[in-house]
Amino acid sequence: MSATAALTEEGTSKTVQAYGTTIHYHDIGSGDPLVMLHSYGPGTTAWVTFHKNFPEMSEHFRCIAMDLPNYAKTGPILYEEPMHKVQAKMAAALMDELGIERAHILGNSQGGQSALTFAYMFKERINKLIWGGGHIGTSGGYPNEYLMVNKPEEGIIASREASTNPTRENFRRYLDMHIIDKSLITDDLVDYLIHQHTGRQDLVEARAKSTSLPYDHSREIMDIEAPTLIIWGRNDRTCHFEIGINCLNLVRNSRLVVLKDTGHWSPFEKPAEYNAHVLNFLKGDW
Repeated sequence: MSATAALTEEGTSKTVQAYGTTIHYHDIGSGDPLVMLHSYGPGTTAWVTFHKNFPEMSEHFRCIAMDLPNYAKTGPILYEEPMHKVQAKMAAALMDELGIERAHILGNSQGGQSALTFAYMFKERINKLIWGGGHIGTSGGYPNEYLMVNKPEEGIIASREASTNPTRENFRRYLDMHIIDKSLITDDLVDYLIHQHTGRQDLVEARAKSTSLPYDHSREIMDIEAPTLIIWGRNDRTCHFEIGINCLNLVRNSRLVVLKDTGHWSPFEKPAEYNAHVLNFLKGDW
């Protein structure tokens, strides 16, 4: 086992002042920078999304996993434009503070959509893009994501209920919608997420006051130039994998991988398989 097996959330925690607020991130490993943006759901953090991926990923890349605005120790911030544009700009601001001109960008769920947005907003700053488990439109701004799936998705409904009424029962219900392998839904995970969601009153207030404007990203993502790997859980009940097929048709230099028996948090639920696809893509010649 490599030395990275001893990584801890506290031991890799860093902050900078940028984009008018505090940005919290984890900085692990060395090599070409890989900026990582975390999953959706009340209480989620960069650590809980990617901690299973760090040991192997950081042997090949400098993993910079940023907590999104109003999550964990990042923020508070009030949105005044589409949420994923704000998150993409914050990732660019973090890269500026760290002196990073170009990086690979990886994201899952809302972090995936922000990575997708970064790829067309900052074409000159991205090498390769990995994303999945997200929407193409912010706040329902792209009405053509689905041909067959009903909206709002059941995972979104459960997550919103847990966010507004953070009981243990509601958090378990939202996790049950996100994760196929129920053995991964532990008391420790539930406690962690509830604490992260409710532990800072300034973030609770910022989330309540923020309104993300609806936005259709579909036209802009057709201009993405970066080689793109799309990774989706076949059993995702929050953002169904049909969106991945839709994105495959919109992003010119892209490939789609669908992971069997996997839900919304694919890096968390299938870390070895997820890592294998990501590393093959990043280290290969496209």
